[in-house]
Amino acid sequence: MHYNTILNVTGKVIKFEAALMVLPLIVAMIYHESIKPFAVAIVIALVLGQILTSFFKDDSGTILIRDGFTIVSLAWISISAIGCLPFIASGEIPNVFDAFFETVSGFTTTGASILKDVEAMSKGLLFWRSFTHWIGGMGILVFVMAISLRTPGRSANILRAEMPGHNIDKLVPKTKNTAIALYLIYMGLTFIEIAFLLAGGMPLYESIVHALGTAGTGGFGVKADSIGSYSAYLQWVVAIFMFLFGINFNYYYLLIFKQGKSILQSNELKWYLIFAGLSTILITALIMPEVGNAADAIRHSFFQVSSIMTTTGYSTVDFNLWPNMAKTTLLMLMFIGGCIGSTAGGLKVSRIVVLGQALKNHMKNTVNPRNVRSVHLNGKIVDPVATQRIVVYFMLYIVIVLIAFFIISFEPFDFETNFTAVIACMSNIGPGFGAVGPAANFAEYTDFSKFILSIVMLIGRLEIYPMLILFAPVRAGRK
Repeated sequence: MHYNTILNVTGKVIKFEAALMVLPLIVAMIYHESIKPFAVAIVIALVLGQILTSFFKDDSGTILIRDGFTIVSLAWISISAIGCLPFIASGEIPNVFDAFFETVSGFTTTGASILKDVEAMSKGLLFWRSFTHWIGGMGILVFVMAISLRTPGRSANILRAEMPGHNIDKLVPKTKNTAIALYLIYMGLTFIEIAFLLAGGMPLYESIVHALGTAGTGGFGVKADSIGSYSAYLQWVVAIFMFLFGINFNYYYLLIFKQGKSILQSNELKWYLIFAGLSTILITALIMPEVGNAADAIRHSFFQVSSIMTTTGYSTVDFNLWPNMAKTTLLMLMFIGGCIGSTAGGLKVSRIVVLGQALKNHMKNTVNPRNVRSVHLNGKIVDPVATQRIVVYFMLYIVIVLIAFFIISFEPFDFETNFTAVIACMSNIGPGFGAVGPAANFAEYTDFSKFILSIVMLIGRLEIYPMLILFAPVRAGRK
C-alpha cells in the first residue's frame, strides 16, 4: 500500500472539513452565538491536516483498490472525530462518546440521536448537525476528489470505495466529471426543496436545515416531534423529496441529457416504486381506523414509507404506536432501503432484486439442473461473479447485524429495542422501535454500546468492505 498517499489524502479531507465548518460558524455569528466551538475545531483540523499533507507526500502514480478503501475508512473516522469537537467544546454534548455517536450518525446520514431536548441546542450546532448529513450523503471524498486529484481516473478506486453502489463507468467518462455531475444534481435538488419549503411558510433557517437532512436522507431536524408540527403541505414536500433522493442519481443524469428511454428498462426503479406503493396502501388500510381520515392516513403512511425506505428517519407521528403489521412492514423496508446510486442506506433495491432472481433460479435449477438461467438487472445480464458478491454481501450484512445485536444484548432493553437499534444503525435509518422509536432516542445506552453502534453506522454507510479491509492484515505481494 502507498501509506504516504493514504495519509496525504486523509489530510486533505481533514482540511476540507475545516473549510466546511466555516458555514456553521457564520450561522453562529448571525444568531449571536459563541463561535469558539467551531474556531477550536477549525484550528485543530487545519493543524492536523497540514501536518499530514506536509510530512506525507502524495508521490504514488496510482491509487490501488486497497489504498482507496483504506483512505475512505480513515477519512470517515477522522472527519467524525474532528466533527464532534464543536459539540464537546460548546459543552452542549460534553460526553465524548455521545458527541462521537451524534457526529457519526450525522455523517453516515443515520439520524439516530442521543439528544433529549433538541430544541435547546444552539442554532450553529443544529446547522452543523444537519450539514453533516448533506456532506455525508453524497460523500465528502467525492467532492474532494473532484477538486484535488487532477489525474484522470486516478481517484476511481476512492469513489468506488466511498460510493460502491454507483456504476461510475457508465455515467460519464471521467471520474472527476462524474463527481461534479453527481454533486450538481445533488445541489440542484437541495435548492429546489428549499424553495418548496419556503413557499409553504417554513422559515429560511428551518427550510435549509430540513433540506440538508432530506437530501442526505439523514433526518436530523430542529424540533422534538421531527416534522409532526408542520403543515400537511410541508409534510408532503419532505415526503416527496425523501422519495426522490432515494432514487438512483444516474436516472436524473439520463433525464437531463434526454436519455430517459433507458430508465424504462430499470427493474430497480420498478421495484422501488412497487415496494413503496404496496407498503403505503397496506399501512394506510391498517391505520385508517385510528386516524379516521383517508387523506391523513395516506399522508402519514406515504411519509413513513418514504422516510424508512430511504432511511431518512423523519416522522410525522409516532409509528411505534401503529399496529404490529404496519410496524413489520416498516421493518422490512428498513432492510430493503433505497436504490443503489442514491443517498439512501439499507441493502438497496437492486441487491434485493438480484437476490430474489438468484433464489428463484436456484430453486428451478434444483428441479431441472440442465436449464441455464441468468439473473437480469435493468435489461442486462448480471455477471455470475457479481451475483455471488451480492450474496456474500447479504451474508456479511446479516452476520454483522447478529454480532452487533449480541454485543449490545446486555443492555436492559427488550428484544425489539435492541434489535431494531442495530438495524437502524446498520441501515443508516435512525429511529427504530420500542425505546429507540421516533419519540425516543439512544441516550440511555451505555457509552460502550454507543461506540459499537457508531462503528456499525460507519460499516453500514461504507457498505462493509472498506471498514473490514482497514483492519485486514496486509500480505506481501498482495494489492
